[in-house]
Amino acid sequence: MGVKAMYEPIKGKEENGGGMGMGMGMETGVADLESGGLQISKQQHCHPQQRLVSLDVFRGLTVALMILVDDAGGLVPAINHSPWNGLSLADYVMPFFLFIVGVSLSLTYKKLPCKTVATKNAVLRALKLLVLGLFLQGGFFHGLNHLTYGVDIQQMRWMGVLQRIAIAYLVAALCEIWLKRDRDVNSGSSLLRKYQLQWGVTWMICIVYLLVLYSLYVPDWEYQIPVETSFNAPKTFLVKCGVRGDTGPACNAAGMIDRKILGIQHLYRRPVYARTKQCSINSPDYGPLPRDAPSWCQAPFDPEGILSSVMAIATCLVGLHFGHIIVHFKDHRNRILQWSTPSCCLLVLGFALDWFGMHVNKALYTFSYMCVTAGAAGILFVAIYVMVDVLGYKRTAVVFEWTGKHALMIYVLAACNVLPLLLQGFYWRQPHNNILGLIGIGK
Repeated sequence: MGVKAMYEPIKGKEENGGGMGMGMGMETGVADLESGGLQISKQQHCHPQQRLVSLDVFRGLTVALMILVDDAGGLVPAINHSPWNGLSLADYVMPFFLFIVGVSLSLTYKKLPCKTVATKNAVLRALKLLVLGLFLQGGFFHGLNHLTYGVDIQQMRWMGVLQRIAIAYLVAALCEIWLKRDRDVNSGSSLLRKYQLQWGVTWMICIVYLLVLYSLYVPDWEYQIPVETSFNAPKTFLVKCGVRGDTGPACNAAGMIDRKILGIQHLYRRPVYARTKQCSINSPDYGPLPRDAPSWCQAPFDPEGILSSVMAIATCLVGLHFGHIIVHFKDHRNRILQWSTPSCCLLVLGFALDWFGMHVNKALYTFSYMCVTAGAAGILFVAIYVMVDVLGYKRTAVVFEWTGKHALMIYVLAACNVLPLLLQGFYWRQPHNNILGLIGIGK
């Protein structure tokens, strides 16, 4: 069988993003979010579909990368999130998931019997993921060593990884449902014309983000931290700003928007910039404050805030374009060319912008960061596609494929303290005599 013939669609077996196709586990029409992608719908039995294995492998590889940086990032700060400007291994995880969400959406919605029903389902899926994110990342699970849990709603964190993915998924899904023209595609230019309204939304998002980030005035602000082992009032810190266009940790527009809209008490309380040289004597790791530390070092800051989440939608829409190439082009060589060109352009543009002063920054999700990480996602996806779907080396990636099919379940267990909660929740007489203690972990 020729290379091209391998990917000629067979009736009832068109390519599919597969169960768990929405990056971190949203439905694709064959997998159910509520069962973690393990429950198969009746539709799949009636119309079996050929999975795009490379997408599962890419998702599984990203989950493995996430677990690696979460568990080893504290031990090896070099792979942990960059303290502010710059790029490290951990900074690729979020955009990779968003990219996969976009690719999966294009495969999910390539045939739409009813746009209204599809819209309703997309909204419901996004709400499910938002609620799940609030439960897992809102602060409910804490004090594992003391077997305590629960969260004060007045202090609950509103934003998080799953919430950001839900927002990006919903916007990209609505674009895919309503903003594509009924045109045939036989070239790269005709593909752009068919989806030109979606590209218009992408550019509008980028322009709005840049205008807000660089033109919004940030006044002075203050925050409080409680004083431990004392009945005194909380300690108040004043942060001097009064600037526009600042992209440093203290006076950026993204942080100001989150403080005004979400409330500073609802932001992430262990900000990444606490690992900068100004704020930690152990930089790039967390550590005690230097004597001359600036006043903003202990201020809450959410890396998945409102403005940065707006920009994150663009990564999802780039992934949507890559999925359109799968839908409309069946020849391997044509697909690889159509993917490689924009990926390389994004990488060059992102690094050029960084060199000219628009720094690559994950916490702010800068335009240059979006370009570099989306381009990297495209290049990695091409490499996996060639290895798995073109050359057929599927057995070598079977572990990543399985992980990708169960991404949400693994994320919940491994990255949201659910597994440690289960393991530490069963003990003998004293909480420290738990399962982990028996195997020598946590002593």
